Amino acid sequence: MTRMNPRTILVRAPNWIGDQILAFPFFYYLRKCYPAAKITSVCVEWVKDLQFKDLVDDVYVLERSFKGSIFEKFGIITRAADELRKKEKFDLAITLPNSISSAWLVYRLGAVQRRGYRVEGRGILLNDGLKWDSDPERHRAQAYADLLPECKTQFPLSNSVKDFWGIPGDSELDEPIPGETISFDWQKSWNPEEVVEPPEGDYWVLAPGSTAESRRWPLEYMIQFARLVAREKKWQGIIVGGSKEAFLASQLCEDRSLKLTDLTAQGPVSGLSKVFRNAKFTLTNESGLAHVASLCSSFVQIVCGAADPRRTRPLGPGKVQVAINPVDCWPCERNQCAEQGGDRLKCLRGIKAEAVWEEIKLGLRR
Repeated sequence: MTRMNPRTILVRAPNWIGDQILAFPFFYYLRKCYPAAKITSVCVEWVKDLQFKDLVDDVYVLERSFKGSIFEKFGIITRAADELRKKEKFDLAITLPNSISSAWLVYRLGAVQRRGYRVEGRGILLNDGLKWDSDPERHRAQAYADLLPECKTQFPLSNSVKDFWGIPGDSELDEPIPGETISFDWQKSWNPEEVVEPPEGDYWVLAPGSTAESRRWPLEYMIQFARLVAREKKWQGIIVGGSKEAFLASQLCEDRSLKLTDLTAQGPVSGLSKVFRNAKFTLTNESGLAHVASLCSSFVQIVCGAADPRRTRPLGPGKVQVAINPVDCWPCERNQCAEQGGDRLKCLRGIKAEAVWEEIKLGLRR
């Protein structure tokens, strides 16, 4: 389809915290390509505080689905499209999620140009459908950036979002990658109404939560790790997460010698930006908070279970290290472990607290 110079653009934003953060290069280049366009981001409620308000003009939040039925979901999408269409005629609409419902949104919206990947039978709804690249090592952030083919010549770094921040790799001999200077200002971009203030003195951050057990380091390993840090460095540990992590935090804080403080359920994720930015390091599972921490310039150590870091490793100004135990069934990318007995969760149980602490100390010395 012939590319146009749109004056009004709608983006259906990702549904998950980590994916929204990985879409930052996409939103950055979209604004660079179309500096005068009016850009509207459409998102679900739990990522509304992570929309990049300095790169978009409006944020439209979809109704929450309570029944979870397909009929309820498509009813919500249809009402949203009809409401948006009354407000604006969109020249270009791009869907970042690969779902049928997101393609239905841009179709029902009546956008002149409807762009997304031709997967799951969505081609009939998209008049500017792009072919999906099935390379198993293709990073999700790259898949988002590739939805802006018009940027490739003007902004060469969009061809490789892994180089987006110009950060050297894991080797001490790696040099920074030359290119434009890109930064992320959490106050300007998110401007959270509630900000969690970090403690005085040196501290580290623990984000113990994850959506599934196959991606969550066992609690006893976290306790062992916290004991090592308290013994060697005497740094305070700050536990962060949502209300679902409050029970984990209460268990971790039972032993006062671990020097852990519970700051879970303290407001929106964007309000943790200052805590992440000033920490000595952040220890997480492969979760959305790993991506937020990296974008806020924290040094992040990930304990990776079922996930595949080749496609979902955080990209940000903060240094990221990933601990893996590549057993024969890894990466399965399942939410529930299919193994039984002693082999259950062996990918996670093979990652020991002592080894993770040594990796972090090495990273801190670099």
